[in-house]
Amino acid sequence: MSEERLPFLAEAENSLPDAQLEVLRIQFNAEGPDASVQTKFDLAWGLIRSRNKIDIQEGIRMLHDIYVQQPERRRECQYYIALGNYKLGKYTEARVMNSYLLELEPQNPQALALKNLIENKVSRDGLVGMMMVGSVIAAIGVGAAYLFRGNKN
Repeated sequence: MSEERLPFLAEAENSLPDAQLEVLRIQFNAEGPDASVQTKFDLAWGLIRSRNKIDIQEGIRMLHDIYVQQPERRRECQYYIALGNYKLGKYTEARVMNSYLLELEPQNPQALALKNLIENKVSRDGLVGMMMVGSVIAAIGVGAAYLFRGNKN
């Protein structure tokens, strides 16, 4: 099955509508300080799916808390922490957390697809960075040549 057909890849690129996120927040707030683990997870999942970087960071923090406190939820938390870091552009952190999941579940289709997304993004960003550096070096060379020719006259 190609990556384009895997429905969970949409989580990496598409945001949760604000109205749906608000429903999750209302449920979490209604339960108060004793909110269930599932309610906390649902809100964290929604925050990870947000467009807002602060929301994503808060979702990662909540998932980390669940990860530490609820060992049986680690697999889900690892994936969504990795996804959140990917969305924030923290590719090293995303890679590390996703690799933990792949150590436990080497054939996990979500983790494998996320690994490909991370690697593709790092490769693309690396190429863009090299092109930018090359352009700067070329511009410096042209400027130096111009100055050198100007000094000869």
